[in-house]
Amino acid sequence: MPVEFLGIAGTNPASEVTPRRGDILDLEYTRRLARAHEDNGWDRILFAYHSGSPDPAQVAAYVAGHTDRINLVIAHRPNVSAPTFFAKTIATLDHLSRGRAEVHFITGGSTADQAAEGDHLDKDTRYDRTREYIRIVKQAWTSPDAFDHPGTHYDIRGYRPDIRPVQHPRPRVSFGGSSEAAYRVGAAEADVYALWGEPLAGTRQQIASIDAAAAAAGRPRPRLQIAFRPIIAPTEELAWAKAERILGRISSGVTGRPPHHHIGEPENAGSRRLLAATADADRHDRALWTAPTRLTGGQGNSTALVGTPETVAAALLDYYDLGITLLSARGYDIYDDAIDVGRYVIPIVRQEVAARDAAAARAAHPGPAPAPGTVAAPGAEAATAAGTERSPRAGVLAGAS
Repeated sequence: MPVEFLGIAGTNPASEVTPRRGDILDLEYTRRLARAHEDNGWDRILFAYHSGSPDPAQVAAYVAGHTDRINLVIAHRPNVSAPTFFAKTIATLDHLSRGRAEVHFITGGSTADQAAEGDHLDKDTRYDRTREYIRIVKQAWTSPDAFDHPGTHYDIRGYRPDIRPVQHPRPRVSFGGSSEAAYRVGAAEADVYALWGEPLAGTRQQIASIDAAAAAAGRPRPRLQIAFRPIIAPTEELAWAKAERILGRISSGVTGRPPHHHIGEPENAGSRRLLAATADADRHDRALWTAPTRLTGGQGNSTALVGTPETVAAALLDYYDLGITLLSARGYDIYDDAIDVGRYVIPIVRQEVAARDAAAARAAHPGPAPAPGTVAAPGAEAATAAGTERSPRAGVLAGAS
């Protein structure tokens, strides 16, 4: 199965451990970060959404002019524009980027941030609106003729799309969430279902829920994506020391925000699931670390994978073995980590996935058995042994499993 890597686009260097300095929209940093991903093996970058942040579609259009290959994933909340307007926004971006636009739809996990933009619907109603919105956007991208949509939340009459995406049949749509309502919408409408990084057991539970929702919708399960915060170093000891330093930087409140561990129960199911994983231990499975999740109150993508590049790659492959083929990784020192993960983790994962795919292909289509009495050519045994010998890095990865 093909594997893809999603990084984060950013308009300034701020993170949980780095205070923002200067303008929120630093165009030079925005360009450099996008290039760091493109030049180091990433496939896609996400342009995140918040009520007060720069508009992700316009930032993506800027980045499109400074990159050549990487896909641009635009996070979008349906409450902020009509679906037909958004459809042509992305169609236009798809032309500007020569077919590299994607969309990640967000229903909204914070009532306060929804209210900041005048949206006061309850959560279940928001999910219902999101599903209708996605359907209209898809139709606007693909309809050859004018169409009507007499729906619950939108009454579209005679919309005629004059600009359609470069991609056929349309750009890829991703969606995330961990509630029953989210499973129903995402399994029915998304091409990619995005999850936050939980322990393997919890992730299996979520996949089973998505499978059931997809079956109920009468369609195959969407491709699966999962998100982590990688913390890597040359040795395990150095990686865990680095992790503890990062935790101290989060705890010290260097960003100037109030300590998140004083906040109340999170509203969204995904954050509650992440917090539940911290109840018994901070370390899970091969390399999962949930201490940052506990400290930040389960806010967003907060679970880390800690270790050497080989260990973190092996941990990602554990999730790949569950059927998750899109891997999202955003470090704490965003620019440097984009380079390091691209150089030292992504190649290991790709090499191992390629080896597994090749082995599966050989198993599915075995070659003819040698004729009786056939003798191998001189040196063939040695050549075969040399050809299958793993590199030192691949050997470490195998040993870690």
